[in-house]
Amino acid sequence: MTLFDSPAFEGHEGVHEFSDEKTGLRAIVAIHSTARGPAAGGCRMWPYADSEAALTDALRLSRAMSFKNAMADLDLGGGKAVIIGDSRTQKTPGLFEAFGACVEQLGGRYWTAEDVGVSPTDLMHARKRTRYVAGLEGHAAASGDPSPVTAEGVFRGVQLCVRRALGRELDGVTVALQGVGHVGGYLADKLTAAGAKLIVTDVNAEQLHAVAERTGAEVVAPGAIFDAECDVFAPCALGGAINESTLPRIKAKVIAGAANNQLADAEAGRAVFQRGMLYAPDYVINGGGIINVAAEIRALEAGGAFDPAWVDAKLDRLMLTLEEVLDRAKAENRPTNEVANEIAQARITIAAEKKAAA
Repeated sequence: MTLFDSPAFEGHEGVHEFSDEKTGLRAIVAIHSTARGPAAGGCRMWPYADSEAALTDALRLSRAMSFKNAMADLDLGGGKAVIIGDSRTQKTPGLFEAFGACVEQLGGRYWTAEDVGVSPTDLMHARKRTRYVAGLEGHAAASGDPSPVTAEGVFRGVQLCVRRALGRELDGVTVALQGVGHVGGYLADKLTAAGAKLIVTDVNAEQLHAVAERTGAEVVAPGAIFDAECDVFAPCALGGAINESTLPRIKAKVIAGAANNQLADAEAGRAVFQRGMLYAPDYVINGGGIINVAAEIRALEAGGAFDPAWVDAKLDRLMLTLEEVLDRAKAENRPTNEVANEIAQARITIAAEKKAAA
């Protein structure tokens, strides 16, 4: 199969493969669109089964970033980087320096940040070789860890969907939280503070029990989370959680979480709709992190300081966009993911037309 035959290839502007023999780096940077501005999206490190799986993930994630950035009303396009490797055993400073050199080769068409398996500390090493890194600390423009801001946006989105679907506040609502890592852990704290009851799972036992201890959550095995008696199912781990085998087991009326690409495919979105569940499109509800990163990019480009008020305003606007999606989906009796895709694509197309005419 060639790149152009991949079902995940959707008009990407560029796909770049990099390797560095000395450090063992094997990376892919996929740039889906720069219509609205330079492509931006995190770097993920994962032990993919093969290079085809890594490519598919990069393609899907970069396209999702184009849509996410458009829905967050940011002057950024969509891109994503994946590093093939086990983040628990194969990280080295040299590997991330080599990755930074790869990002630099793209000449500013792509800005990187953290994602699964990658920390701000890792990216500090990448920053030695390129300035196109965001989500760091230690300078006036620094935005720091974007996870708390992602969690805040998801929390607001869950709250909105619960009001819509259940006609109530979060107090007493049961949320099944799949994944309690950086974002999921912060989300668990926010939900608990609002009075929600949690059922949680994660493959990282240490993180899982730490969250359970401070929130009083019930702990279940990873595979059992789909069978939990809950009002809200919140996917906050890797993508594809909602598929033909898991969906019939989910009892929630609301699906709203932080994970990217929660739906295994478009058919899964339609199946969610047909079952009468309210789905918050992932790249809308989880846009807080990239908003935070965008504030840093904005400050770096202007030579100014990070502006938290700008971030808060963008988060408020993001919730209005989520409401727009939910309103239109209800009025047209259509799946929310289809409506969100149309809105995002329209925003990208308008930007591309303006760019071409300039």
